[in-house]
Amino acid sequence: MDFDFLIPICICVVLPIVVVWLRTRAQQNETNRKTEIMLKAIESGATIDTDFFKAQSQQNKPKTLKEKLLGRLTGACINTLLGVAGLIGGGLLWKSGAQNEGPIFLMGLGAILLAVGIALFIVYFVGKRMLAGEIAAEERALEK
Repeated sequence: MDFDFLIPICICVVLPIVVVWLRTRAQQNETNRKTEIMLKAIESGATIDTDFFKAQSQQNKPKTLKEKLLGRLTGACINTLLGVAGLIGGGLLWKSGAQNEGPIFLMGLGAILLAVGIALFIVYFVGKRMLAGEIAAEERALEK
């Protein structure tokens, strides 16, 4: 029997499920430990720090407009670089005389990534210009 299909199934199905399960389990264990510490502090009559759980909630704070725009700029740079690399790599393979569909696939993938990168650049620059007032207002609010 040939079990070549098991590797892609494990990578595409089982691995993401295990990663999500491990992350959820780690967060649950952290919350349980903090809860146990708080309960022991309450039982012993010690003063309770109300900021104990705030460190966890600060990780989930919403991103500012500037952070969102910088994330788009980062994505634009990465996609554009990968797109150009795919086009160059596919072109070099094509020029070297590769007779399979590898160069065509690589050039197609490179073109798609380049298009996404250019679109993200456009969204970044347009968003930066349109949201300049809101970004300045957010920065002033954070300084106060």
